[in-house]
Amino acid sequence: MKRNQSGFTLIEIAIVLVIIGLLLGGVMKGQELINSAKVKNFGMDFKNIPIYIYGYQDKFRALPGDDLAAASHVTSDGITIPNGNGNGVMAGNWDTVTAADETVLFWQHVRLAGLATGSTTIPATLTRTDPYFPTNAIGGRIGIESGSAHPPIDKLKGSYYLCSEGILGKFVTQLDLQMDNGAPDTGAMMAYAYTPPATPRAANTTGPAAATSIEPTSTYTVCLGI
Repeated sequence: MKRNQSGFTLIEIAIVLVIIGLLLGGVMKGQELINSAKVKNFGMDFKNIPIYIYGYQDKFRALPGDDLAAASHVTSDGITIPNGNGNGVMAGNWDTVTAADETVLFWQHVRLAGLATGSTTIPATLTRTDPYFPTNAIGGRIGIESGSAHPPIDKLKGSYYLCSEGILGKFVTQLDLQMDNGAPDTGAMMAYAYTPPATPRAANTTGPAAATSIEPTSTYTVCLGI
């Protein structure tokens, strides 16, 4: 007695494989677009901060954070606006938690000047993760400090240092390629290994040496000298 046998033909199997391939390709392309968007956001952080500096200087002929007359330049009802000392340098490290540091006042001044968004009330007690501080696309803290003999990464040069922490290595590599020379230990953009929870760098101390290579799944702090 002859039995009827059922199964998939080669054509049907080929169609299924093509569909699976298209789906996988779409997922990979979607992830690539998401990664590109994150790198673009990281880059915009570094590009926007200089705009805040120059925009404030254009308005008030003073450096935000260091502005000796900030309380009269940027007024707001019910908010205490500390003045800087007007010496042309923002005192404090980019990752400070000292409320009186001019690198903390910087964010209040540029926000009250309408150049940036965010809280304009400086808490009396700050932590590294306080909502007052701006964050990057993955929640890492962003900051700025003035150029000095003690940069946030050893051998980094610039009039100002802009830093962003907690960035995955795969993004660091793309970011450095887009904005600098692609090498994490040379040029205007450098990176060092970041292990949370990090503690603020002590005042008047140089940051760690830059990483010589980047691991895609490790996290880093990236700093740009401008």
